[in-house]
Amino acid sequence: MPPTSLLLQGGRWFWARKWAIAGILVLGIAAGLGVLRWLVGPEVAVYPVLRSDLVKTVVASGHVETPFRVEIASQITATVAEVLVEEGQSVTAGQPLVALDQRELQAAVVQAHATSAQADAQLRQMRELTLPAAEESLKQAKATLLNAEAAFQRAEELATSGYGTRAVLDAATKDIDIAKTQVRTAELQVFTSTAGGADFVMAETQLEQAQASLNEAKARLGYATITSPRDGILITRSVERGTVVVPGQALLVLAPTGAVQLVLEIDEKNIGLLSLGQAALASADAYADQRFPAILSYINPSVDISRASIEVKLTTTKPPAYLRQDMTVSVDIEVARRDGVMVVPARTVHDSLTAAPWVLVVRNGRAQAQPVHIGLRAADSIEILSGVAPGEQLVPIASGIRAGQRLRPVAS
Repeated sequence: MPPTSLLLQGGRWFWARKWAIAGILVLGIAAGLGVLRWLVGPEVAVYPVLRSDLVKTVVASGHVETPFRVEIASQITATVAEVLVEEGQSVTAGQPLVALDQRELQAAVVQAHATSAQADAQLRQMRELTLPAAEESLKQAKATLLNAEAAFQRAEELATSGYGTRAVLDAATKDIDIAKTQVRTAELQVFTSTAGGADFVMAETQLEQAQASLNEAKARLGYATITSPRDGILITRSVERGTVVVPGQALLVLAPTGAVQLVLEIDEKNIGLLSLGQAALASADAYADQRFPAILSYINPSVDISRASIEVKLTTTKPPAYLRQDMTVSVDIEVARRDGVMVVPARTVHDSLTAAPWVLVVRNGRAQAQPVHIGLRAADSIEILSGVAPGEQLVPIASGIRAGQRLRPVAS
């Protein structure tokens, strides 16, 4: 048979069996790849043993609070004339917040001024008029007494010698008694008008009372302007113009400027990890990329049984400007740290919660089971104390690789 005919017949034969031949080729290639895979092993993403710092944290969320809040109230009963601030406004110490109606209070101050001036005038009158007049009266009474004593002495001598009458002696005796009474009365008037005397003390007391009433009226007038006791932010306002306020009624609530605290609810299973003074990093949910430091300052001694949690508080002395009262925050509390230790991903450690943890290490192209001793656990990382060396490659649990199996490691 000519060669051309043979070629044509062979082509027809191959064409008629093309699918069978293609299947055989595919099977052959697959078998070859399977053999190759068996000889050199599958590609597996592995993780190197690294030496780095390992930090264990307790993560929780909470909200911002000030250590205390100041309720601002009126000290008098009055009608609100004007509210000078808005809720959420920053205020400084001494800044006016609420103005009350002052008309009645101003009238009371004017009246107290008048009463004080009158009491002062009475005391000055006693010093400048009553006391000098009493002293002059005392001098005159003493002079009159001297004259009466001299007249009595003459009348007595005349009556004794027989030249005077009994009536003249009796009149002289009466005059001397009257003069002595006038002296005693004048002395009493001088005493009561000098410092320490009854009239002087009464006048001083009236002046002091009037001045106290004036000071009280001025103080009440000052109460008509309610001011901020310290720097802070007004977080609540419950007063409007025309409202009649009474003492003790909270009109505004102030969150003082300065240190703030973060209040968190921690799962009770983490109580044993917490201690006062632990450092933390916090961020507000609205500013997640702007973190700030805080310190654990309070651990509630009791557990909330309904939520199986415990309340803790952290303080920060330099809160960021964006922080607001009651803002939601997320906090990472550092409860343990290891510096410069061997660290591996938790996904590479088999039986990590048992007393005999182990890993698969890539050695000589095969996965080798290696017992390890582990230390600190933090999130998805584990500290390795011994069993492997830095730089060795570990096979993850989820890879399906068995001990002794060949593999081709690739960086994860």
